[in-house]
Amino acid sequence: MSQNANDFPIEDLPDVKPHLISKLKRAGIDSIHELAVSIPNELVLDKGVGDDLQVVSELATKARRSLIDSRLLVNEFCTAEEILERRKGLVRFSTGSAKLDTFLNGGIETQAVTEIAGEFGTGKSQICHTLCVTANTQKEKPHSGVSGNSSTTTSTDHNVIFIDTENTFRAERVHQIVEARRLGSVEEILKRIFVCKIYNSAHLEYVIANLGKSIEQYKANLVIVDSVISLHRAEYTGRETLADRQQRLNILLHKLVRLTEVYNIAIVVTNQVQSMPDNSFGNSSFDPVRLAGGNIMAHASTYRIFLKKAGRNRIAIMLDSPSHAYSQVKFAISEIGIQDVEEDKDSNNKYSESGW
Repeated sequence: MSQNANDFPIEDLPDVKPHLISKLKRAGIDSIHELAVSIPNELVLDKGVGDDLQVVSELATKARRSLIDSRLLVNEFCTAEEILERRKGLVRFSTGSAKLDTFLNGGIETQAVTEIAGEFGTGKSQICHTLCVTANTQKEKPHSGVSGNSSTTTSTDHNVIFIDTENTFRAERVHQIVEARRLGSVEEILKRIFVCKIYNSAHLEYVIANLGKSIEQYKANLVIVDSVISLHRAEYTGRETLADRQQRLNILLHKLVRLTEVYNIAIVVTNQVQSMPDNSFGNSSFDPVRLAGGNIMAHASTYRIFLKKAGRNRIAIMLDSPSHAYSQVKFAISEIGIQDVEEDKDSNNKYSESGW
C-alpha cells in the first residue's frame, strides 16, 4: 500500500534552515516524500528554491535518507536476500484474466512502471478500465510491505487515479464491468476512482510534476496514464522539435519511476505505435510498427507489453522485462472486461465485433 506522506511533513526534516523550509513550501513541497522525488535542478531553476544547486541536491538526498531510516525505502546497499524478501510484499493487481496475470507473474505490480502499447482497438484502455475495478475488489493476504514490517495492515480498497489524455475513460464501462462480474456496490467502486482530464502536454507535465500531492490526497495505490505520449506527439511535430519533446518526456517518465518507489504504488501507462512502411526496424515479426517514444520510453518502463489483435481475441507480447522471458499470451475482451479466452463461449459472454 502507499505510505501516508502526511505523517512526514517537510518540517520534520532535520537540520534544515527555516528559510529553506519556507521556500520549499512556497514551491509546493509539503512532505518529505515530495522532496525525495523532486529534481534538484528544477527546484532551483523553475521554482526558486535557493541559488545553490548543491545545497538543494543535499536536501533531496537528506529527504531520501530520512525515508530509508524510517524503513519506507530500501537502503542503497542491501543483500539480494533482503531484496527478494521485500519483493514478496509487493501488491499485484489482477488484469481480470488469470492467464494474463500468470504471464505477468501475478498481475500489475507496485514499484514498477508497466507500459501497455498497441494499435487502436487492441485493448489498452479496456485493460485500464478492468484494472480500475479489480484493484478495488481483489483480496490480499497479509504481507510485509516495503518496510519489512509484518504488522502492516492490508486492505481490499485500492484507490485509483486515472489520468485521461485521450478522453477514453468511461464510467459506464466501469459500471458494466462491476455488474457483469457481480462485485458488489458500483457506487462504492466509482467513488474510489479519481479521474483527471488532461487538455494539453503542458497540463500533463504539470499534473505529473505534482502527482505526489494527488497520491497523498486520494490515497491512491494505482495510477493509470492513458495515453502518456499522445499529446506530445500531436503538439511537437517536425524533426526540429524532437529533442525538446524527448527531453520533456524524459523528465515526465522519470518522475513516474521515482513515484512508484517512494509511494510504493503501481503505475500503468499506455503507449501508441508508429508505422514503419519499410519494415526495417530490427525484428518486426509482430507487425511493421514500432512503439512511440524511442529509447526514452524504453528505458523508463519496467515492463513493456505489446498488444495485437488475433480475430476476436488479443495477444499480449512481453517485449522487455527484468524478470520475464520473451513470451506471449492470448486473452479476450467482453462485457466483464479482460478475461481468459474460452474455446466454448457461453451466451453470457457477448463479444463485440467492432468495439473494445
